[in-house]
Amino acid sequence: MSSLPEAFLANSHVSAFSHTSQPAGWQRELAQAIRSGEELLRRLGLNPADLQTQQLLETAGIQLADPETLRRFPVLVPENFLARMTPGNLRDPLLRQVLPLAHESHSVEGFVPDAVGDLEARRTAGVLQKYAGRVLLIASSACAIHCRYCFRRDYPYAEEPRRLQDWQPALDEIAGDSSITEVIFSGGDPLMLNDARLQTLCCAIDQIPHVERIRFHTRMPIVLPSRVTTELIAMLTGFRAQPIMVVHANHGNEIAGDCVHALRTLVRSGIPVLNQAVLLAGVNDNLDALEALCRRLINLGVMPYYLHQLDRVSGTAHFEANRELGLQLMQQLAARLPGYAVPRFVQEIPGQPNKTAL
Repeated sequence: MSSLPEAFLANSHVSAFSHTSQPAGWQRELAQAIRSGEELLRRLGLNPADLQTQQLLETAGIQLADPETLRRFPVLVPENFLARMTPGNLRDPLLRQVLPLAHESHSVEGFVPDAVGDLEARRTAGVLQKYAGRVLLIASSACAIHCRYCFRRDYPYAEEPRRLQDWQPALDEIAGDSSITEVIFSGGDPLMLNDARLQTLCCAIDQIPHVERIRFHTRMPIVLPSRVTTELIAMLTGFRAQPIMVVHANHGNEIAGDCVHALRTLVRSGIPVLNQAVLLAGVNDNLDALEALCRRLINLGVMPYYLHQLDRVSGTAHFEANRELGLQLMQQLAARLPGYAVPRFVQEIPGQPNKTAL
């Protein structure tokens, strides 16, 4: 049986962001993140109280989300991500991903709270299993950015483990099933855990002999690159199990500034790094955008892994791109790029034994 160290259990009431010393740089950056759509626009030189900006918003068909939508799913955008947007451009592909719109409150047939069957896949508290040989840990309920197309925006995070000792049943479940060879840290974003808590959970998993790989699904190297530290790299490369990092960038403009350094650091540390993106209307639903994304990734040694057809989650219908367009774009992309630089176009269908290739 794998277990959590007693020293950590004694202090397991400590939050995911706490340290005995000063907060890390990424935590300070996160504390300064933008938390309203109006502020986001103002920082881009678009004051919603200004008549000219109001006319621009109306012409673009943009109406900001209502207070109830924002209460359920607030705005959160780090300054680092904001800095990669073009001031004054309401159609900026990065702004499009994080600007809360009135469309999110529209009820659209076929768009449901749990489009990917997470709740049906729940094996025990904190553990989901959809595919043979691997399980997913809901390691954190928090993210460093709130993407408006999020497929877990309605996930019941309050039902999942929070204190470290609450994870013991999940660890026992994994330790008791020798068919599990890979554990995927997800959330939320698992790198929202501070190093001490992350290491504690990872070490407990690493003690389970049949677990061969520990995978991290994270957007933080993209949106908050300062999270990729020397200490984090040393931790990830110090496990017996093979670490794998799956990051999430949707547009080439995200691969800029500190993000380039963070990705290169991960790759050159020897950790396999893959990217998964989502096909999003108004963001990357054109050939040039997808090609630029794949080129920037592969030039850093990050392998384009998946391009997902949008998960049909409530409030995200305005992001859906036509599936036939996606297929056409993939054919065109394959004609422009070497095979290793072309992601697989997939969709997650609940109940299927793997991602469905389109």
